[in-house]
Amino acid sequence: MSRHDPTLSGIRSRFPLRRKILLGIVVGLLALVAWLHYTGSAATHGITTQDMDWNGDGTVTQGEIAQAVFTVVVEQKQDGNRQCNTFAWRNGSGTLRMDCKTVFQADAPAAE
Repeated sequence: MSRHDPTLSGIRSRFPLRRKILLGIVVGLLALVAWLHYTGSAATHGITTQDMDWNGDGTVTQGEIAQAVFTVVVEQKQDGNRQCNTFAWRNGSGTLRMDCKTVFQADAPAAE
């Protein structure tokens, strides 16, 4: 018995090697972002670029943005109307800063 070779008959694979590689890269990047969010990365918790000035010199460098992705974690707490974000190093060596704000909710409409 001989096996029929699909490349000889003109039938092509539904996913060529290039698409498989691209799909693998996209799935890998999505897994990385999911892991960073799960572990508390500051970059995946809504911090703006202007707030990534970790050394307090007034300018945000690419290194500080990379730190926000890989080495700075944020812990979000809410106590009533007060919301606090605590930024710390991932290795636990200390707290960088704590940002707190008071958020007022609009009153719910009265039931008639």
